Amino acid sequence: MKGKYLIATIIFSLLISATIAQENTNKSLKKGNIGGYMITKVEKVNESYNAGYSMYAAAWPLIKEYPGRNFQSGLFGTWMHPSYDGPLPVKELYTDIEGGLGWWRDTEFATATPKFIMGGVQLNFVGWANGPGAGQGRDWDKPKGKYGIAQLSPWLLYPPDGLNLQQGTCGEWFGSGYLPLPLSEPKSTTAGKDVPTGNQCWTLFLNTGNFKGPVAFFTPYFWSEASVDNPLLSGLFLDTRPSKATKPFQMETQHIHSAEATDSKGQVYARMATTQYPVGSDGNSELLHRLMVYNKQALWDDVDAWFKGGKPTSGSIDASKAYMQKFEKGVKSNWKFYGDHIPKEKRALMNITSYMDANVTDSATLKVRWEGDLIKRRKTTNGELITLPEYYKLVKSGNDDIGTWIAVASEEVPSETGLHEVSFNRSEDDRTSLTYITPEKKKSSWKTPGPVAGPFKVKLGDGSTLTYYWYRFADQPALLNANLSDQEREEIQRRVELLHQNWTKDREYLPPPMTGKIAYLDPALIVTPPKGMEVGYVPIVTKQGIEK
Repeated sequence: MKGKYLIATIIFSLLISATIAQENTNKSLKKGNIGGYMITKVEKVNESYNAGYSMYAAAWPLIKEYPGRNFQSGLFGTWMHPSYDGPLPVKELYTDIEGGLGWWRDTEFATATPKFIMGGVQLNFVGWANGPGAGQGRDWDKPKGKYGIAQLSPWLLYPPDGLNLQQGTCGEWFGSGYLPLPLSEPKSTTAGKDVPTGNQCWTLFLNTGNFKGPVAFFTPYFWSEASVDNPLLSGLFLDTRPSKATKPFQMETQHIHSAEATDSKGQVYARMATTQYPVGSDGNSELLHRLMVYNKQALWDDVDAWFKGGKPTSGSIDASKAYMQKFEKGVKSNWKFYGDHIPKEKRALMNITSYMDANVTDSATLKVRWEGDLIKRRKTTNGELITLPEYYKLVKSGNDDIGTWIAVASEEVPSETGLHEVSFNRSEDDRTSLTYITPEKKKSSWKTPGPVAGPFKVKLGDGSTLTYYWYRFADQPALLNANLSDQEREEIQRRVELLHQNWTKDREYLPPPMTGKIAYLDPALIVTPPKGMEVGYVPIVTKQGIEK
């Protein structure tokens, strides 16, 4: 009997020790995130192609389930900066059009399906514009770019939270690009100062399954406003300058949830939220396609002649005045594990290249093949996806005191780390979505002269409801805040009426994709102008929120 008691005591002691060890180890569990860039290789193109670009980016749910507001990542996109002939007169000058497909911390009505924003950046991020009525912050007394984009299309609603894709989009091509249109005339003075404003109205063009053509444009004053306070900046922004022909094409990720823990032997492990990529029947992920760059003869010259009394132009971009920028093989990744507990100089790279092969890329399409036993493949209602390895082990060798994160199987991670039980679902303290509301004062540019029809409402696939009104094009708030005289606004009105009469939403504008399926926008965003307002009027969203 005594022996039995001894054995029981030993077993009990071991269980207690294991429990204590588990508790102590679990205390080492730390939250973190994965961030970095996946960088494509593209050829350098001739600088004469300096009047915009277009591309087709794959749209898909990067994270299996939207994990909450701390998650932020773009899909593949680019940054379009002005091109300069020589040195700049100031040390710091950052301005561009970026944005694209993705998820952001200030997205209010996010789902696993990405949204699209325009993402124009004023001088050194003092303000930015994401769409009509959308920009930095919510304070309309300090607009900071929220008046920077004017609605152009009479057939498409543009929500302030971002342009919605059809829910369930899974690897289809989302076609977008920017080309300048001469909707206004150059100005020699701006806001009463002797600084110029150009007439390049950089316009977003889309190519989707249910909408094609121009959507909205950055007002020239959005760019030139900075030169009012500093005349040294005159003529340095996109209202005047051409675009850089060769641009970076990358996937920028700021925050994919992760967790890290150390086992009782001192080995560090980590786990990332379930991250996925679309995959075709050939086993490849097609991520970016048909990068086109344009010169001004591709569209501008014909439109400019038309506005000055010449013959109408269809709006289809002249492919003979364009060039398809070629992809080169290879993708560089600098994804790292981040966290408050990790000093900047100690952040280790993930060895993604161990299971990613970009040599399947061809000149027209960026392709990646995911390889290895840790890659999982699953079918969904809308398409097939592969899941990247979730678990990683920090491996150091020689004099390397930082190490590299190497993908490992789930069963190689000790249970004592607690990583298997970590959940990356939307956190319980994720705040309630805020409502977008535009100014309601009677004397505001939203009310005077104000809309001519509405309100109207539609419910989107993200659960939010849009309230919108119809405005005469020249009387929309963005143009009333664009440093334009009444006469200048009326001239833009005349030109836009020509566009509305001739450029429909169902014809080809951008060169179409050469392969694959094309993505659709949320059908609720497609609208029909009220009778009598088919030409010269646009729908403007004034509110977006959750309504029961």
